[in-house]
Amino acid sequence: MEFINLKLKGAVLIKNYSRADKRGVFIKPFTKSHDYLRNLDFDIEEVYYSISKKNVIRGMHFQHPPMDHAKFIYLTSGKLMDVLLDLRKSSNTYKNHIAIELSEHKNALFIPPGIAHGYLSMLDGTTVVYNQSTVYSQMHDDGILWNSFGYKWRVDDPILSERDKTFSRLDEFKSPFI
Repeated sequence: MEFINLKLKGAVLIKNYSRADKRGVFIKPFTKSHDYLRNLDFDIEEVYYSISKKNVIRGMHFQHPPMDHAKFIYLTSGKLMDVLLDLRKSSNTYKNHIAIELSEHKNALFIPPGIAHGYLSMLDGTTVVYNQSTVYSQMHDDGILWNSFGYKWRVDDPILSERDKTFSRLDEFKSPFI
């Protein structure tokens, strides 16, 4: 495994351990036995996955404290452009965003609390597995409007949920994250 610290403090791109032979491929995206991962403040409380069509945008999602959470995500199929937006007021990258292309089996991404997360599915059947440090709470669920913070999504007619269309613009959002 290889670990790459990203521009947003605490966000880490992880190159997965993988081995291929005549049977196929074995992937290990996460193990607490690795020193780097053991030092993350991260215990999994909930796991789920989504399957998206090409040109779906999901995001930009997060949960408010005290139900804010870290996420550890990876793909089992497909390809996407993953976008992170820093909502932590004390961060030197507050309101900055980064985008990282992820594809099946290759990488995992650790996202600390206080960062909004979203992505553009680039292939039909893109499957994202989410491991989260808190359980979903509808009362704490929120997001930033996908096209309000300066990222160019590279899709003319995205497929969006009705919910994702109703989020606050970044310039109207009052961050609860310190």
